[in-house]
Amino acid sequence: MEALNETLPVVIYLLLIVLLVVVIVIGIKLIFTMNKVDLLLDDVTKKVHSLDRVFNMIDYTTDKVTMISDTVVNFITSKLKRIIRFKKNDEEDEEDE
Repeated sequence: MEALNETLPVVIYLLLIVLLVVVIVIGIKLIFTMNKVDLLLDDVTKKVHSLDRVFNMIDYTTDKVTMISDTVVNFITSKLKRIIRFKKNDEEDEEDE
């Protein structure tokens, strides 16, 4: 029983030392991994910013095309309304006679 009381703390201390070494190694690997992830995120951020310009150009072009198409549609609609009014007025004039 006395031998167990002397060897058990030594075994526990050895296991704690091994656990501490494992935690230190894992911590160092985690630091290296975080540095790699940080570099990767910086690269992705640069690429997103470069694509942001392209999307802004596409958005600007789309807005201009939409404005032009709205103008054309409004013009055609107003002309068609005038034609329809003119025909209705002609039909009413014919009915009055």
